[in-house]
Amino acid sequence: MEDALDPGLTAWMLTSASLVLLMTPGLAFFYGGMVRAKSVLNMMMMCFSALGLVTVIYVLWGWSMSYADSGVLGLFGNPFEQFGLQGTMYDDAGEFALDGGLPVIVDVGFQATFAIITVALIAGAIADRVRFSTWLVFSALWVTLSFFPLAYMVWGGGILGDGESGIAAWLFGAEDGEALVAPIDFAGGTVVHINAGVAALVLAVLIGVRKGFGREPMRPHNLPFVMLGAGLLWFGWFGFNAGSAYGANGEAGLAWVNTLTATAAAILGWLIVEKIRDGEPTSLGAASGIVAGLVAVTPAAGDLSPVGAIVLGLIAGSVCAMAVGLKYRFNYDDSLDVVGVHLVGGLIGTVALGFLATSGGLFYGDGIKLLVVQIAIAAFAMAWSAVATLVIAVPLKATMGWRIAEEDEVAGIDLSEHGESAYDFVAVAGSRRSHFTGTTLTEGEGA
Repeated sequence: MEDALDPGLTAWMLTSASLVLLMTPGLAFFYGGMVRAKSVLNMMMMCFSALGLVTVIYVLWGWSMSYADSGVLGLFGNPFEQFGLQGTMYDDAGEFALDGGLPVIVDVGFQATFAIITVALIAGAIADRVRFSTWLVFSALWVTLSFFPLAYMVWGGGILGDGESGIAAWLFGAEDGEALVAPIDFAGGTVVHINAGVAALVLAVLIGVRKGFGREPMRPHNLPFVMLGAGLLWFGWFGFNAGSAYGANGEAGLAWVNTLTATAAAILGWLIVEKIRDGEPTSLGAASGIVAGLVAVTPAAGDLSPVGAIVLGLIAGSVCAMAVGLKYRFNYDDSLDVVGVHLVGGLIGTVALGFLATSGGLFYGDGIKLLVVQIAIAAFAMAWSAVATLVIAVPLKATMGWRIAEEDEVAGIDLSEHGESAYDFVAVAGSRRSHFTGTTLTEGEGA
């Protein structure tokens, strides 16, 4: 039978794509609230710029590199095969091309939103201190050399997938063209979170710490922004995970419930650690716990029981709460804890599947083979992202330069890079007027 349009599936996938798109503005609020007042516009611009830049690139060669029929050594698709979406949108009869009842053009939109949010995630690690122009060039190169290849490797038939030429098949064999022990990455634990988290770590080390890091308080300037952003991320993430079921069906329902459940448990895990360690559970901790739970359940949403999701969420929330402090011990300035939340959370979710997956997990009596496969694909993704990031970031440091001038960092990156300030409060003291730029007004100078 010829493929027929499935209106329900199409409507669900359009909705899911819209939800995932909302995550990037949500991330802008989440990150924007966490930085100091003099940096909020720059941080939000780094997120929104991903929307503009990555979308254009995805239409031109991103889709082709991720899902072309012809690939290069199982590492990336041919960028010219479907360049500009040629041969993608229509079939031989001139109708919209369908895949399983879904118009391919709808899938293009859905997948583009994943690329956008992944690039935006990296920005949080290098807040307050990098040239906006260098960030734009890096984003274009990184999405091309790191995101698209990993998307192809995992979802497009490459070596991190379940085909007979993939790592999983090399480890434990294949039958009828498929690996006997198939790796699991339901919605992007490797492609999105491990990938972005490793890039964040590499950049944080390469670019160096902010002025005053470890000596001066660098507190979030707007915690309601942070909570709003976390809420928008949680809402949008239902499209991220449940949409990855590619059907308005029970699997989508399971992914939806697991996304809700693991995230709720991660909030509790993070707050318990804060209460024991610091004496006080915080709103920032609750918001961070939300993101940690969402990250960890991303690769696992369709392959856990809801009880398993609770276990995963508790582990992710508590471990990530402890991991964010590693930057002070090892002196790398991961400004907004991208490494502690996305890299650590992504690794937890990816590897925990080897224990908790209802089909193949060690705790369900299926041995350690899936665990070995999950560790192998996580390790490969880390290595690929690290090398790709270094190949891009080191030449940029030598040519364009990453850091803004020290005096601009002190005064505020919003003014130096964008000529704007987020807040224009005016305080009057006698005949003098002081404009709020994110620095603390001295006594007598402000209300």
